[in-house]
Amino acid sequence: MAGHLDDHWPAWLGDLTITRQDDGTSTLTGTVADQGQLHGVLAGIRDIGATLLSVRALPTEEPPRAG
Repeated sequence: MAGHLDDHWPAWLGDLTITRQDDGTSTLTGTVADQGQLHGVLAGIRDIGATLLSVRALPTEEPPRAG
């Protein structure tokens, strides 16, 4: 996201972790359970007037499959 977000926004944006980058942007990271929660986070970003620069899905560890 463009700009540095204040510490009170993570709870409002689904308890994501905010990392302030040296280039003046903020990175939000965390687990989003499903598309509904993702849409809620995106709506929250829109509602606070922040500029979203990109969205990326990162690999997660999957439990071993039985069988």
